[in-house]
Amino acid sequence: MASFAIEDFVGNGSLQGLLPKLLEEGWDDVPTLKIMNADDMNELNMTQRQKDALEIRSYLHDRALMQYADKLEESGNSLSELLNLSAVDLTSKFGMKRGHVARFTDKTADFGRHSFSEAYNLQVRRRSSLRNGSLYRKDISPVNSRKQSMTRSLRRTSTTSDISLEQSMADFEIKDGHIFKGIVASMPDEPRVCGCVQATPVVENVAHYSSIENITIQKLTPEYKIGMERLVKTKTPPMKASKLWRDKPAVLLCIRRPGCIMCRAEAHQLYAKKPIFDALGVQLFAVLHEKIESEVKDFWPRYWGGVVLFDKSMEFYKALGGGNLLKDKFISGFLFNPRAISNYRRAKSMGLDQNFRGEGETKGGLFIVGKGKSGIAYQFIERNFGDWAPLTEVFEICRRLQNPQESQLESITSIQQQD
Repeated sequence: MASFAIEDFVGNGSLQGLLPKLLEEGWDDVPTLKIMNADDMNELNMTQRQKDALEIRSYLHDRALMQYADKLEESGNSLSELLNLSAVDLTSKFGMKRGHVARFTDKTADFGRHSFSEAYNLQVRRRSSLRNGSLYRKDISPVNSRKQSMTRSLRRTSTTSDISLEQSMADFEIKDGHIFKGIVASMPDEPRVCGCVQATPVVENVAHYSSIENITIQKLTPEYKIGMERLVKTKTPPMKASKLWRDKPAVLLCIRRPGCIMCRAEAHQLYAKKPIFDALGVQLFAVLHEKIESEVKDFWPRYWGGVVLFDKSMEFYKALGGGNLLKDKFISGFLFNPRAISNYRRAKSMGLDQNFRGEGETKGGLFIVGKGKSGIAYQFIERNFGDWAPLTEVFEICRRLQNPQESQLESITSIQQQD
């Protein structure tokens, strides 16, 4: 799997000796390192071999094929040369499995990006949410997203094209007519097994801000940087959750179970977009309701390189359910649920490992909380096991948090137009 540990990313190749300089210049986590462009490489005086290595490893990381990184780099070929090799050569020279060859040679696929079919999207209902301490009175109206003026490039040399941060943000634009599915749940559920198993009920309104501001949490890990693993053993004192977003907005991903393949896939695809969140001034946190040291160690920084929090009293999870934990059994919630099975297949295709340690019936979700006491801007509930908050919506909300007054004005204007 594509680990977020930078030591795993650089491997034993030519980039290894460059680690001290990367750390000194601020290229100290994998998502940031992957956006390095040609100018950045030249400023670091990288050799052509190192440039090729970074390009190869970034490409493999996107496709969860890092197990081949050392061998491909040792070949001395550039990425474009490797992509022109036949399937027979990739298998015989590098031991690449047939399924992995297909993934490697597919230059157009965007592995790890969250997507839903059009049929899935058409079933989404518009929901209204009471203010309840939130930033918005109604569903956030569809507007044309403005491209952000970013100070930093999200561009790396590739065989296809250079992708700027502005272009990357444009990929997540909210189009006219979009209906937000994140407030409050992914989509309406349906009875299962010909009506014998009823759909899991979920709340209709965004949680009150008061339900999360005084939650007691504990930091289990810091944000990953080179050499930070030792700090995982350092126990930090409990703290009030509101301190997390006192100065900057925050995205809190509530994980159902860190060993779950679907939870790992969601965490991985969200943290992979860290440079965009950094540019928007938004922090990323993962929340666990169980503290199993071996599971934390497996989860961080392999699948999540950000801060991991422990919510012992499960208050974030209760807030998602309107005061009650949202739970589902394995048989009814997974085996008899086609949507959950589809989510599992999506995660499995990303090449992740999994285990079955810990409690996995308590459903998670995602909060986006504004700076200070401005409230909960967005809430997404894991109605079906493995549901992900749509990245397009997450980025749109984060963008609006940069100018909350404008966002409220847009909402008021939309309400007046509807009336």
